[in-house]
Amino acid sequence: MTDNELPGGTYRVGDLSLTRFGYGAMQLAGPGVFGPPEDRDAAIAVLRTAVELGIRHIDTADFYGPHVTNEIIREALAPYPDGLHIVTKVGARRDERGGWPHARTPAELVQQVHDNLRRLGLEALDVVNLRVGGFDSPEPGSVAEQFGALAELREQGLIRHLGLSTVSADQLAEARSIAPVVCVQNFYNIANRRDDDLIDLTARQGIAYVPYWPLGGMSPLQSDILAKVAERLESTPMSVALAWLLHRSPNVLLIPGTSSVDHLRANITGAALDLPADALTDLDAIGGGERTGQRPAR
Repeated sequence: MTDNELPGGTYRVGDLSLTRFGYGAMQLAGPGVFGPPEDRDAAIAVLRTAVELGIRHIDTADFYGPHVTNEIIREALAPYPDGLHIVTKVGARRDERGGWPHARTPAELVQQVHDNLRRLGLEALDVVNLRVGGFDSPEPGSVAEQFGALAELREQGLIRHLGLSTVSADQLAEARSIAPVVCVQNFYNIANRRDDDLIDLTARQGIAYVPYWPLGGMSPLQSDILAKVAERLESTPMSVALAWLLHRSPNVLLIPGTSSVDHLRANITGAALDLPADALTDLDAIGGGERTGQRPAR
């Protein structure tokens, strides 16, 4: 399978061409994204299959595991094929209980960039996202000091492009006054659409928008509506959710994660689902409901 056969084709991020259907590597670590996977060979197989199927956009972070996911990526894919782009995040760490405390002082961010470089076996990172907020929402405050530290590493050639995660429009504007921003990675799906305006804004600015947790935080009623649409289309809720996200805007890039080759193939097939007008009407109406359910760490 080639890039053009993947759902959505590609999107230009700076001077990089990223497949709009990417792969999120978080689930390659152990339970709770902590420790090694139960089956390392299976994790390696998923990564290699993703590349074989044409995926050129892999999302990771050195605090997944911690360190485990990046080590598996290097084992599975290095030397990296031409055109494969690895996007990573900084701004958090793991504590001894598996928590996700912030780690956003300039010194911590510099260390995390070097940790990512070393464990991935790279001389420069294609894209580094600064994680600013919590799991699913921004936190108020300036990003100037933190983003400025990463901008200095970009000037040094250790980072090619910069992005942001869990941020507001104001924080995006502040960051763009310091250095170019090529992507925003926030919590967004059919039911949780407070970032609608931000998606439209980033589309106008030529910035990629990368939503995570495509089925997360839905109320029972919202889940039921999604399930009924999927049944009508003889598909699955995940397939419909991914297809809707690709339909939402041409600057939306997907990073669904899985530790299964079969699920990877199913996600790719599902994202290519054609959504008729009546299905889009029903799906668009889901947004705005109350969010419920457990929130996984990220």
